[in-house]
Amino acid sequence: MIRTGVILPTFRDTPDEALEAAHRAFAAGVDGVFCYDHLWPIGQPDRPALAPFPILATLAASVRAVSTSGQGPIFGTLVARTGLVPNAVLVNQFAALDALAPGRVIAGLGTGDRLSEAENLAYGIPFAPVAERRSAMVDVAHALRARGLTVWLAGGPAARARESRETGAALNVWDADPAMVAARAEGPVGVEVTWGGPPPKEESVVRKAVRDLTRAGATWVIFAPPIDPSLLVAAALEAGASSGGPEAGS
Repeated sequence: MIRTGVILPTFRDTPDEALEAAHRAFAAGVDGVFCYDHLWPIGQPDRPALAPFPILATLAASVRAVSTSGQGPIFGTLVARTGLVPNAVLVNQFAALDALAPGRVIAGLGTGDRLSEAENLAYGIPFAPVAERRSAMVDVAHALRARGLTVWLAGGPAARARESRETGAALNVWDADPAMVAARAEGPVGVEVTWGGPPPKEESVVRKAVRDLTRAGATWVIFAPPIDPSLLVAAALEAGASSGGPEAGS
């Protein structure tokens, strides 16, 4: 069955709403929660943004719920951007989170792009050329894989296939067309998917998105807030049954 996740609402002044959303998601059976890694919401420097690791660590230390996958919940970043902190610091942040939730951390990594450049520059953080940022991402991915962590590498349509093969990481494709996912899923690199941006308002659209991505071979579908976690889990169960998964005969 395709796994489900929600991105927590961290563009807030306090963590209260993010923590509440996580507990609702786990109660519904969602498999994992994820956080952005921004200094402010893209293009909105007047709004707040909470750092991902304190939120995820708080949840990892306190949540013992079991998801529909039969294991404890997953905690991850979508995505942690290389260059905001030194590579060693980023690796150790993930290692600390993994110590709280062993085997249940997904290190979603990215390089940032022109839309996030202003965040770096506003705080005096260099925004290196793209080749350097990609090299840093690969170095961090290698270090995390050596520690046994699951790593996703972010990308658009190109989806960083070369870096994924090199590091043994999966592709994290944002707002993906199911046909592209199907083409990628047939290759040597696994495909993980986030359905980026605000979730569809119509229940039927959510169900169709989950069904189409399941059939295309995606292994995760993750919505940004606000999303009804019960609807998301139900859609995944239906998609698994219709694709002949383990739920089909139950």
